[in-house]
Amino acid sequence: MSYRFEPGRIYRMPTHFGPSVSPRQPPTAKEYDWSASECLSVSVTLPVDRDGLEGLLPPGFALLGAPELCLTFSYLTNLPWLAGRGYNTLGVTVPVRYCDAHVGSLMLVLWENMADPILTGREELGMPKIFCDLPAARRTGATIDCTAEWHGFRFLNLTVSSLHESLDTALPDPATLPTRGQLLHYRHLPAVGDWGRVSVAEVTLTPPARGDAVLAVETGMARIDWHVPRWEDMPTQSEIVNRLASICVADNGCGEILVTRGGAYEHRDQQVVARL
Repeated sequence: MSYRFEPGRIYRMPTHFGPSVSPRQPPTAKEYDWSASECLSVSVTLPVDRDGLEGLLPPGFALLGAPELCLTFSYLTNLPWLAGRGYNTLGVTVPVRYCDAHVGSLMLVLWENMADPILTGREELGMPKIFCDLPAARRTGATIDCTAEWHGFRFLNLTVSSLHESLDTALPDPATLPTRGQLLHYRHLPAVGDWGRVSVAEVTLTPPARGDAVLAVETGMARIDWHVPRWEDMPTQSEIVNRLASICVADNGCGEILVTRGGAYEHRDQQVVARL
């Protein structure tokens, strides 16, 4: 007799072994305890070419404010859904408005260095996650260095120097931000066997994060260095890196380090705001 799907449970391929563990589905009835999870984020916001940036927006999206990109390296540790393990991410976002109905930061790409969060985030949340190597950040005195690599090819460096503690350690109220603290994603799945046709096209929304306790905030001068790849260097991702590098009109700006604890990353409140 073949197996049956349990109502109300989340499955991912391979489905043959039962419901899948994810940030939104613990292996037992006991809920995850996120109180000890921590996140170190290193970010910089840079001005970019308007025409080049608008060429990266899906249909229905428009820039919200000045044309700029935010690059954020995040180092997540002690995650309960990974039994205390962690992983690292590199996200690239742009403030947008979608069909005059929703505002947020559109996630253009989210690199991660572990397969499990990539699969759960792509399939269950609609986030544009792909893989790269993200070594641990290196801190030397008042300088921190972050790097992103793909199979030995280093395509991005972010250095924040002259770091000093910020007097303001309170996170802003999301309601006061132009983006409302929300993330927007364009979910796209091709039709199997009917190449060129779209099977799923949706816009999904991630509401503001909840429950983070701020441990430290530092600011400094940030500099990015794109290392433009040939196709041979990054066969499946070279166009992504090249397009992002080509629209940057500055390589330095104000950088920020944020250390938080206790933030929950299950995103159970993820929403579909449009089915296209």
